[in-house]
Amino acid sequence: MSKYTICPMRQPDDYAAVAPLLNLIWSEPTTAERLQRDEESIPPGKLHYNEDGELMGWDRPKWVAEDEHGQVVGYAMAWRAPWTEPGALSHTIVVHPKHRGLGVGAALFDTLHQWACEVRASRLIDYMRETDERSLAFAERRGYVKERHTFESVLDLASFDGGSLHDAINQAEQAGIRFITLADEPGDASENKLYELYKITHPDIPGYSGSFPWFEEWKKWTITQSGVRPEWIHIAKDGDRYIGVVTLQQNEQTRAMYHEFTGVLPEYRGRRIALALKLLGIQTATACGVPYLRTHNDSMNAPMLRINRDLLGFRAEAGSYKMVCELK
Repeated sequence: MSKYTICPMRQPDDYAAVAPLLNLIWSEPTTAERLQRDEESIPPGKLHYNEDGELMGWDRPKWVAEDEHGQVVGYAMAWRAPWTEPGALSHTIVVHPKHRGLGVGAALFDTLHQWACEVRASRLIDYMRETDERSLAFAERRGYVKERHTFESVLDLASFDGGSLHDAINQAEQAGIRFITLADEPGDASENKLYELYKITHPDIPGYSGSFPWFEEWKKWTITQSGVRPEWIHIAKDGDRYIGVVTLQQNEQTRAMYHEFTGVLPEYRGRRIALALKLLGIQTATACGVPYLRTHNDSMNAPMLRINRDLLGFRAEAGSYKMVCELK
């Protein structure tokens, strides 16, 4: 019988072992270098409580499971950002397939759960693939319930045509809408206008909770993060006002792009501006030789699912369930 040890993750030494584990459950692969780079962008954790005693602030404790040879076979991380809803902790737990069913996942969960109780979290949140019945059952035995369903979608660019859909771009322009990229209008003023657009449209995403990041954090994780370039951020303008946006992010390993965000101001919806922006994004990806675009949508986001699946032809792939456990 193999023996396993749960211990705090050693940074940065364990990133090389953790990245392959995360690639087992993430739809797009990551690297040890990317994990370390992202972690170095986050200041040390600082938790506190609001006037109602609810957990606030941020932290990212991480643990690994090692076998008797010192090899990392499992990983767990609990995290919250400053804008996460009060009381909530998100987390990830993954165990190498060869070591599943031997108590490794249970030991990692127990360690994470104990820490969550110590910091007085009120709920735990994880996202699990809808096809991973074993992990879903593991979570449900521990009191988790399915709260939301998110779909994955992929567009193979080699076979994309678009046809008459491109008329949406011309129709918007004839109505006075201009399309630019952030590279066309660089600088603080443009970034602040884009931030306000994100801030207004982001809460309309079904299932969105918590508050919105302040400008510096939004910029760090949106327009200056790895894989995003100003020329890959498409903006719709009405006069000087930013009224819509599509942002693309490229994966350094697959060279594919993630359709990271689409947003249009409420008063401009229903005019095919989102479709026009998405088509411009597809043109950019095609020009860059990208093999495919990937995106995700909440099951309740019918308008965006219609654009992606019915109009553009994104291929449906297995999605994820948001699993939530209310802590006593």
